[in-house]
Amino acid sequence: MHSGFSEERNGEQCERSICVNNPNLESMKEDILYHLNLDTASHDFPKQFGDVKFVCVGGSPWRMKSFTEYIAKELGLEDPKGEYPNICEGTDRYAMYKVGPILSVSHGIGIPSISIMLHELIKLLYHARCTDVTIVRIGTSGGIGLQPGTVVVTKQPVDAMFLPRFEQVVLGKTVVRSTELDVELAEELLQCGKELAEFETVIGNTMCTLDFYEGQARLDGAFCSYTEEEKQNYLSEAYAAGVRNIEMESSVFAAMCKLSNIRGSIRSEVLDAAV
Repeated sequence: MHSGFSEERNGEQCERSICVNNPNLESMKEDILYHLNLDTASHDFPKQFGDVKFVCVGGSPWRMKSFTEYIAKELGLEDPKGEYPNICEGTDRYAMYKVGPILSVSHGIGIPSISIMLHELIKLLYHARCTDVTIVRIGTSGGIGLQPGTVVVTKQPVDAMFLPRFEQVVLGKTVVRSTELDVELAEELLQCGKELAEFETVIGNTMCTLDFYEGQARLDGAFCSYTEEEKQNYLSEAYAAGVRNIEMESSVFAAMCKLSNIRGSIRSEVLDAAV
């Protein structure tokens, strides 16, 4: 079953309604977003979140709070007391802040953590009847052939085999989903970065791994099953495949944005160079 809220604009159906694909949601008296500490019974989602147009997500709670304070100042929506309450207060899983039409949400580290957050965030936007939502992941990464401080706008996430796919086992069967991102949005972010000229901004594929150490060809984990030469050969192959940075969330982020009909893009700062 395919479900989604839509609205009429000049007699035409909105193209950016939030889509879900779960018939069980329609029959539930209450939908509990366990890890966000929110539920449809005690919260008026359309009233509280219905105006949301932009969502920025990132790993750590403090980073997303800092982003909230920054964007509030930029938009002239600063709180006189400098107070920005955590909407998810009461849970230590994630943090969420809201300034005008912008949500700022932390997602932790790795595919499992961001996947849980995105399931509940997408349902939140769905229940709130939001439309035309754009989600951008802002984070950090390891670079390939780039200097620290470079910002990478993701063209397409790929797995550790350099393939544009996200694989997940559901009921014992492997499900493969596309990691296609919004091309126009990526170009817009690339252009913004070039106009700022405060740091180098490039576009390239982002490799999403399941591990920070061996998965990213590091030599400093508790275990290392390869040589320095093998590492360098692998990273050279990654570069030749268009990969410019490595992180741990991009593939599922892209897959879930596409499934829910949300414009999504990823912007990552390179902290260190893998090669």
